[in-house]
Amino acid sequence: MKHANKLVMVLMAVALVLSSATAIYAGGEAESADNYPSGNLDFVAPGGAGGGWDLTIRTAAKVLKDTGLVEVPMPVRNNPGAGGSVHLASLQEMKGEARTITVYSPPLLLTKLAGTTKLGHEDVTPLARLIADYAVFVVSADSPYNTMADVMDALKANVKSVKVGGISSAGSMDHLQFLIMAKAAGVKNINQIDYVSFDDSAVAQVLGGHIDLFSTGLSEVAGLIESGDLKALGQTAPRRVGTGIVAEIPTCIEQGINETFVNWRGLFGPPEMPEYAVQYWRDTLKELVATPEWTAAKEQNGWDDAYMDAPEFAEFLDKANSDFEAILKEIGMIK
Repeated sequence: MKHANKLVMVLMAVALVLSSATAIYAGGEAESADNYPSGNLDFVAPGGAGGGWDLTIRTAAKVLKDTGLVEVPMPVRNNPGAGGSVHLASLQEMKGEARTITVYSPPLLLTKLAGTTKLGHEDVTPLARLIADYAVFVVSADSPYNTMADVMDALKANVKSVKVGGISSAGSMDHLQFLIMAKAAGVKNINQIDYVSFDDSAVAQVLGGHIDLFSTGLSEVAGLIESGDLKALGQTAPRRVGTGIVAEIPTCIEQGINETFVNWRGLFGPPEMPEYAVQYWRDTLKELVATPEWTAAKEQNGWDDAYMDAPEFAEFLDKANSDFEAILKEIGMIK
């Protein structure tokens, strides 16, 4: 009997040790403000390699490491699918966890509004808005389209004549940013424009002639524009941005399309992220955006500063969600 009791006590002790180790690894109650972050962090891009989310979170991780602001490992992984909805669903299984940091942008709002998922910005923990990127509309170097007017004229003649592609789902950002420009240009029946969604970058699709135009983020294709593989027809900033050949891309406004589209990007934690972790990231990201290394990264990628601390960011998300809902109703994407 004594041996049995000792065995039970040993097993209970082992279970306690394992439970504590798991809690520390998973960012549970054993981890606190005193030892956070401990162990590897989990940085996740909810899209494919080479996309805007991927570039943003990898750049953030690199600058955090290079500046010494975060000293623990920050490996970055990709969890793509359904315009970020696959990873958003995964985050719900990490409720209360402190280790996972992810990046999102307008599709966090748009996929729910479009009915792709029931999850939205209320189901993550905002940490900080970091940057603003802008949309660009690119075609292959040998495309017959040379300006946004060429594309819009073709659509006005036949709304099915231009096949548009993007990496967000239908009704989400890459789709919406093009529809907003088409509506402003006077194209009718914009809900009939052919749009194809890809999980990964659609560069190969436009280069191969499978789509006519790629609607994407400016930073995602800047290198291919500079190399001459892609031809940029227009971008959605209120003014020309970037340097070199990117700065030569005319705005849609310059071409008579009186509209802009801003693609903000920010970092988030899982739902119900512990307050000590939220405060750590609020403080750390505030320091990040003030570093010369981050300034250099913004210049290199053609990003504008759009920093917002978590409370202001949360209010911004509520308003942006209402604004997008109104736009989608106006163009007939939702009732």
